[in-house]
Amino acid sequence: MFKIVSKEHLNPTVTKMVIEAPFIAKKAEPGQFIIFRALEDSERIPLTIADTDREAGTVTIIYQIVGGATMELDTLEAGQSLHDFVGPLGVPTHTDGLKKVCVVGGGVGCAIAYPVTKKLHNQGCEVHAVVGFRSKDLVILEDEFKQVSDKLVMMTDDGSYGEKGLVTAALERLITEGNQYDEVIAIGPLVMMKFVCAVTKKYGVKTVVSMNPIMIDGTGMCGGCRLTVGGETKFACVDGPDFDGHLVDFDEAMKRSTMYRDFEQHARDAHCNLMNKEVK
Repeated sequence: MFKIVSKEHLNPTVTKMVIEAPFIAKKAEPGQFIIFRALEDSERIPLTIADTDREAGTVTIIYQIVGGATMELDTLEAGQSLHDFVGPLGVPTHTDGLKKVCVVGGGVGCAIAYPVTKKLHNQGCEVHAVVGFRSKDLVILEDEFKQVSDKLVMMTDDGSYGEKGLVTAALERLITEGNQYDEVIAIGPLVMMKFVCAVTKKYGVKTVVSMNPIMIDGTGMCGGCRLTVGGETKFACVDGPDFDGHLVDFDEAMKRSTMYRDFEQHARDAHCNLMNKEVK
């Protein structure tokens, strides 16, 4: 059992939990993920590690409440425990030798972008961060990004905070201003990463994306997380989650991401019905 040390609601749909998991904290690197079950009969789902504290032996996860599994997770409070918490899984984000990088995060994907930004900063890399949200009330981790970014550009779709517009517009502006990046790292919704790659391809800037397809076992055996990268089949759980964004077939990935939409809606409805019965 993995004890919840603390729980904090970052916005109406996003929650941060700090979990006691010393063996995972000791080994985990930015870009890697865990697979958890909140309760014994819960669905197993992956979450990218948002931060670690090796001395305290804790792992931070940040999740958006979107389905039955995250709804169940959010019923747990500090002092309670998760049933399963397995990791670290996946290949860490490559950061060695990078001198100047732009990290682009979108929505809850910023929870994944932050530890990568932090590691690059700690290695002495010049880091520019572009982070985008739909509106001001959904902004997360702004102070954390400020501490580890040489330049931070905040974007909102509706202009309620920071600059109005998409992260792609801010990224293209930074490139045309003369910033020569060794690499752009993009983490967020599939459509966002697709268009970030369209921008960087024009300028010949290497771009790495973090893919988050459906996963089941996290070991490459089930094949649920398969992607097409450069015409070859790859498995996000063991080959990734990071891939060359200019080689990823985003249209296929987006189509596959909707395969279980009806099942996910059923799981949400079942959880809401159960909660309503318990309240009564």
